[in-house]
Amino acid sequence: MKKVLSAGALFCFTLFFSQKNQNYLKISYASVCCGPASEKPVISYLKEFKRKNQIRSLEILMQKGLGKEGEFNVYVGTDFLSINQRSRLIRGLNAAVSNQNNGRKQESNGMVHFDSADIAHQQDLVNAKNLTIYKK
Repeated sequence: MKKVLSAGALFCFTLFFSQKNQNYLKISYASVCCGPASEKPVISYLKEFKRKNQIRSLEILMQKGLGKEGEFNVYVGTDFLSINQRSRLIRGLNAAVSNQNNGRKQESNGMVHFDSADIAHQQDLVNAKNLTIYKK
């Protein structure tokens, strides 16, 4: 009986403390007429940033189902980054989003919005619907 309780307590402790990040950068994908833009340019930048800076894990969350045409948000955890890494990440995300918005077809592709001052906190995301860990 003690082993079962110990295992249960360990599981609950691990589950409770698994979400380490408290602050997240928010990247919003909006639709114009035919669905939102692809998240691939931003995600490929994040993977490259992770590789170049030798970061073990970069927490990326995705919230889908925000509109009729498939709008969604991507959240990137920033708590384990140094100040220098965080500023480089923000500059790179601004460039990736700007390039993606400038290269889109004006009438058919959606827009990507990123504001480095728009920080989502863990408490904001606790009650968010359709929030999953990004795994691709």
